[in-house]
Amino acid sequence: MKHLDLKLSALIVIVYLFLSFVLTNINDFFLPGSQPHQSGTFNSPNQCDNCHGGYDNAVEPAFNWQGSMMAHSMRDPLYLASLTIANQDAVDAGDLCIRCHSPGGWLEGRSEPTDGSALNTIDMEGVQCHVCHKLIDPKSTDPNDLAYMASLTHVPTQHGNGMFVVDSDDIRRGPYDNVQSNHNTQYSSFHTQSALCGTCHDVSNPAFSKQPDGSYLPNTLQVPSPNFDKYEMFPVERTYSEWEMSAYNTTEGVYSEAFGGNKANVISCQDCHMKDVTGKGANKNYAPIRMDLPLHDMTGGNTFVPRLIKLQSSSSIDNNAIDAGILRARSMLQNAATLLLDVVPTQNGYEATVEIINETGHKLPSGYPEGRRMWINLVAYDENENIIYESGAYDFNTATLNTDGAKIYEAKLGMTQTMADAANSNANGHYTYSVGESFHFALNNTIIKDNRIPPRGFTNANFEMVQAAPVAYTYPDGAFSDKTTYSVPSEAYEIEAKLYYQTVSKEYIEFLRDKNYSDNKGNELYTLWAMNGKSTPELMREAEVYTGTLNQHEINILKETVKLYPNPASSVLNIKLSPLYDTPTAMKIYDLSGKLIYATNNMIVNSDRIITWNCSTVSKGNYIVQLQFKNYTLSRTIIVN
Repeated sequence: MKHLDLKLSALIVIVYLFLSFVLTNINDFFLPGSQPHQSGTFNSPNQCDNCHGGYDNAVEPAFNWQGSMMAHSMRDPLYLASLTIANQDAVDAGDLCIRCHSPGGWLEGRSEPTDGSALNTIDMEGVQCHVCHKLIDPKSTDPNDLAYMASLTHVPTQHGNGMFVVDSDDIRRGPYDNVQSNHNTQYSSFHTQSALCGTCHDVSNPAFSKQPDGSYLPNTLQVPSPNFDKYEMFPVERTYSEWEMSAYNTTEGVYSEAFGGNKANVISCQDCHMKDVTGKGANKNYAPIRMDLPLHDMTGGNTFVPRLIKLQSSSSIDNNAIDAGILRARSMLQNAATLLLDVVPTQNGYEATVEIINETGHKLPSGYPEGRRMWINLVAYDENENIIYESGAYDFNTATLNTDGAKIYEAKLGMTQTMADAANSNANGHYTYSVGESFHFALNNTIIKDNRIPPRGFTNANFEMVQAAPVAYTYPDGAFSDKTTYSVPSEAYEIEAKLYYQTVSKEYIEFLRDKNYSDNKGNELYTLWAMNGKSTPELMREAEVYTGTLNQHEINILKETVKLYPNPASSVLNIKLSPLYDTPTAMKIYDLSGKLIYATNNMIVNSDRIITWNCSTVSKGNYIVQLQFKNYTLSRTIIVN
């Protein structure tokens, strides 16, 4: 049987060598940290479920983790189809992917062959409990941690690229120092820090090195990178670094009602993606009720792939947990941005300005760039509800986005002439690599576009330093929003703006199908995609304005004469109205998550033309006051402190 396994492995390697277009090997993707067989073995998450599940779905670790993509990172058909292309393009490139999608399998030595075919059932549980709770901060000064790290050939000097350090002893690390447990436990501040998440959410391609002119070229083949600094390699995603250079990475963080749970201010990745809730972390009677229990939410914006996971369900998948995870991801998206729509008349019609405000601690959107995007759909209707203008139109039947003149927030990677020539020299006639935009993750060595909205605290210098600067677009220092202006015909009666997010584009799905020459995963993904909504875009935010007969001069007077004070307000907000206009027909107040806080159609205006709003009962934060006049909607932002 052993000889048969060796022959099968040899056959797989030969197939990869024949089909792959760049003759790298496992050495090209070597990275520091714990190596296979240096971190012991890992238990199934089902074992953890015995104590950490089955008692309160709202807060328990097991149920919420089971509904996240962390639990299904190795089952994800989108990832698996992408993994095939990576291995086709560069031999053994999949090793870089597997180390973060199945860290347990990687550490136990089953990442080769790098298509994941050697992984076992437990490995398919993705980013699992036992791995995360054995993680050591590579910058730790704890004597026990240092003793283990002394056994490693290369200790990481940074957090990122799957350069994890995972203890060989079975010590369960976590954010509490007062734990009663059957495990051998240890308090770990690392588990409260974004640096832990940064382990797999800053990704560079170690097969490329940065050149003095800022370009990236392949290293010498079949040897490790000459420099393990992630910022000297080609950047694939920089979610952790984006946070690191944001205003969230400060002592006080950023005030948020949408994120954080029991916390008022959010700082770390965990504060948003593992918010503090009230509850028990285990089903034991002696387990304390904590106000700072981290909800094992771990969702981002992916509401599409979990639906596909359910179709491939097995006894290890909890469909109810996945449904709950989809709802959490949708909530994340709906709270990730604020959309403001301002419409003013011009000589030829209307000028509609849409501002998208980033309410997250990283770029919007962030993460793996291939096929992931967000866009503005602006539609103008006449009085008979006919569409007379549209930008960013999306056909939900064909999954086609009309990109002409549309504002699409995305990152696009590509290949230089040098890289395309190198790939074509080994392409064996399968297809020709082209210069420019490309979905070939393992071979891309240049960034074509990146107009994603930066987070609070953005500066061009800091983002340039971590290879996350805008490309083919500009943002001034301090920006965390983006404005787009549209010229709308004069016949417009209603103007509507929507912000959409899509997990994966039609173009990327078709690429994964059409460029696959070694297995059927691209076709399988395409079939799932076509039968399940084609990655239906998620509506993040929307706003509408009804136009009227006010001219530009009147609009300016209205804006200038309606005063809101004091701002910030603590108990009462005063809204001073212009004597030139009627009383508003409606007033609505929203928080920045889009939740309606207050609404009335019967404003009481005193003799001084002042409307008052008692804001003493609402939480501190930013709010949007919307006044609906007969022919115009006026929106203003206020602060309650």
